[in-house]
Amino acid sequence: MRLRTTLLVALLSLVTACGGGEPAATAAEPERSAPATPVAVLRAEGGFVTASMNVLRAPRVVVYGDGLVIADAAYKMTISAAEVTQTVDALKKYLTGQPPTATPKPGAPMVTDIPATVLGVAGDDGKLIEVRAEALDQVADFYPKELVDAKKLLDGLAAKAAEKKEAYTSDRVRVVAESVPTAEGERTPWPAGVPEPSGKIDPVWQKDLAGTEVPALVKAAPPVPDAGLPIFETKSGVFVLSWRYLLPNE
Repeated sequence: MRLRTTLLVALLSLVTACGGGEPAATAAEPERSAPATPVAVLRAEGGFVTASMNVLRAPRVVVYGDGLVIADAAYKMTISAAEVTQTVDALKKYLTGQPPTATPKPGAPMVTDIPATVLGVAGDDGKLIEVRAEALDQVADFYPKELVDAKKLLDGLAAKAAEKKEAYTSDRVRVVAESVPTAEGERTPWPAGVPEPSGKIDPVWQKDLAGTEVPALVKAAPPVPDAGLPIFETKSGVFVLSWRYLLPNE
């Protein structure tokens, strides 16, 4: 034991001497990435949609502080720090001072069953300033021009990301199963390694998955099925399954 200690001291002395008397640098631990922070958001809520669609509905576009842009939880791109700043500054100008729920001017036609548009931007305190507008696209002329311009700006980012066709993926997904006992088509056993529905489903079963459960799901149910939603059969019943990748902040 004494010999081992002596050799260790000698080795440290040699390293110090070679480094000009400075202690040898140790390998730094890799920095943990900070939680993704949205700085701009365009999403829809409400409207006449199926229960599955309501659970899985992703924001039209999310812009993160590091420049990551994700559209429809399906496509991604990266914009520069300057573009992030320009986007946030423009949206602040458009949304600051608007009421949380915008109301169209008198005379706007009645539109029903259409999802509301929600526009969001990070304020000076870091919290999202959100403005909700019912049927914004359908009655745009009756809303303040600033809301229309804000939506055009974010729609443009979403379209640009989709045009690049760089797929967004994640190691976390949200899966939804809907009980359809009369579903027609090929029925296959529930994917091995993926938690399955149990008990009464009203109206849908949902679960967030991670780890080895994700590749098992993706293999059995591709994100864009060619022939409709896959049909799976378990001891509990027959289900159609749909899912999407979770966003970094979800």
